[in-house]
Amino acid sequence: MNTSFDIDYKVALVTGANRGIGKAIVETFLARGARKVYLGVRDLNSVADLEQKYADKVTAIHIDLSQPGTVISAAANAQDVDIVVNNAGILKNASPLQPESIDALETQMDINVAGLLRMAQAFAPVLKANGGGAFVQLNSIASLRSFPAFATYAASKAAAYSITQALRHEMAEQKTVVLSVHPGPIATDMADSAGLSDVAEPPSLVADGIIDALRKGECHVFPDSMAKQLWQAYERFAREVIEIEPGTA
Repeated sequence: MNTSFDIDYKVALVTGANRGIGKAIVETFLARGARKVYLGVRDLNSVADLEQKYADKVTAIHIDLSQPGTVISAAANAQDVDIVVNNAGILKNASPLQPESIDALETQMDINVAGLLRMAQAFAPVLKANGGGAFVQLNSIASLRSFPAFATYAASKAAAYSITQALRHEMAEQKTVVLSVHPGPIATDMADSAGLSDVAEPPSLVADGIIDALRKGECHVFPDSMAKQLWQAYERFAREVIEIEPGTA
């Protein structure tokens, strides 16, 4: 297990903060004790409603995961961050036999995987300087089980989950806890585009799940009904293989 981490009076940064899961995380963090949240978005105007609602408790900051310079600049301008939630991602529907699947895979690998690396590399020194903190990565149940209609998305999330596992071990050396989040269908635009709106659940489940998992010192969170069902089958493997410390197997 990770060391427990409490968001109370902490400063957070959330990528993709303007809608869906990201927006729910921002609002839930503030409601449950965070002192300030940086709203990491590509379009600063997209969070005007959050800025108006929360005033000096939020700060919009430009982050485009496909543009390394914006990530580096954000880290330089958010030196007080205690917790980073890398929520931003992209989904492109493409089955493996479609010609467009290769382009879809390349795009999603750049955002969902290279973007994770950019965020971790830029913000690890900030978290270390502030005592360690926490790094939260939004993965997906698709990181464990592929689906033909969006196989390239699942492949990118599987890669992101693999990177997250490595980050947990490496960032532990600087006392940064790492949490891997695996939602199932959540009521967002992404779920709509994947044709899953009829089984989607509220994004607040993800936000609450993150806070509770950090406080319990968990390494994984499977927040919604479909995710919990998968966790029942996966938990033993995760506990005995993924969550153990290197060299202890």
